[in-house]
Amino acid sequence: MHLLALTPTDSLTEGYLPAAARLGLDVMLLTDAPDAHRRAYERCGGNAGNAWPRIDIVPCEVRDFREVIARIAAHNRRPEAVFTNSDHLQVQAALAADWFGLPGKDWRAALRTKNKAHMRRALAESGLEALWSAELSSPGEAESIRPPFPCVVKPREGVAGEDVGLVEDGGRLLRHCREVWARRPGLPLVVEEYLPGPVHTLETLGDGHALHILGSFHEVGVAPPHFVLLRGDLLPETPRPHTEQVVERLRALGVGFGSCHTEFVIQGDRARVIEVNYRSIGDHADLGLADALSIPLFEHILRTHLGRPLPACLGARTARRALRIEAVLAERGGRLKAAPGPVEYERDEVRLVYRPMREVGEERLLHHSDRDQLGIVRATGPDQDRIGRVVAAFRAEHHWELV
Repeated sequence: MHLLALTPTDSLTEGYLPAAARLGLDVMLLTDAPDAHRRAYERCGGNAGNAWPRIDIVPCEVRDFREVIARIAAHNRRPEAVFTNSDHLQVQAALAADWFGLPGKDWRAALRTKNKAHMRRALAESGLEALWSAELSSPGEAESIRPPFPCVVKPREGVAGEDVGLVEDGGRLLRHCREVWARRPGLPLVVEEYLPGPVHTLETLGDGHALHILGSFHEVGVAPPHFVLLRGDLLPETPRPHTEQVVERLRALGVGFGSCHTEFVIQGDRARVIEVNYRSIGDHADLGLADALSIPLFEHILRTHLGRPLPACLGARTARRALRIEAVLAERGGRLKAAPGPVEYERDEVRLVYRPMREVGEERLLHHSDRDQLGIVRATGPDQDRIGRVVAAFRAEHHWELV
């Protein structure tokens, strides 16, 4: 299997690579950060219960699909699969898979979902959902538009809530755009109608024919104007009729192969799509979902890219366990002086796993995005009340200090 990656993630080191080993796959890992992956391999590879496959780490400019295809072709061995879980590399992986005649996502659907302006246009053209939206690349364009206020400004191809803001009037809109462009010159931005209401996700897995609904999270974030995830709780059942509406929109976008993580707002009996991320959910929720459902989720995802159809039933627990994902966020910028390392234990029938997202000694500015995460707690158990008590006790027993 040829795997495309930027920096190492826990989804990769704890999810996909161990799954590749269990499937008996060798991995050629193409990355523009080879040293970081070698360090991750030394730290995680071969740990008891978390064995990695045999990996060949190959330096590559993975954002360029031409370089990806050239590197794979130079291997002189026909690839069995091309896969990535990176937000930034879905189009490149899809194009490479298509070049070699392998199963994969439609590159048009990957681009349509990654580019938020394309997504809005496609949904409007489908007749399923219309939302006021405009694309900006200069202060002059920001001054000329007349959006409905309040509205949301976000990078056209952004991730992790970075540089996303809710603005109340034209002056704040222009100021937000100028602040972003001062740091990231020329970055394309999208301005769109604000969608108030409870935020949910829909997690799906397809093989190009069947589309399985894995679950839905109710997400709680910090108060606007910023949009940063605080907590996600897996719902006992996906909300109806909203699930069917979201699936209809995914099909209109061409989504249906591999994993997909969609965020939407519930407004009465209507589902309004916020964004579609054509990869598995992050922030440890994918690892937690596999645990809560008791299914080999990562193996299922990799099998689709090997051209193997998904089973009619994924074998999920009839009564799924409750799951919570909770972020420990920095409240200000600074150097992380003290923080717990990785933690795993079971207490009161709740399994708690904590993973740090920033190393002690590392210094960062406050981003008002998911980049402010100091660590992630994931907990599975019989119910949310019990999980809440165990997570609260964990946070009270540990200390995070910024100076």
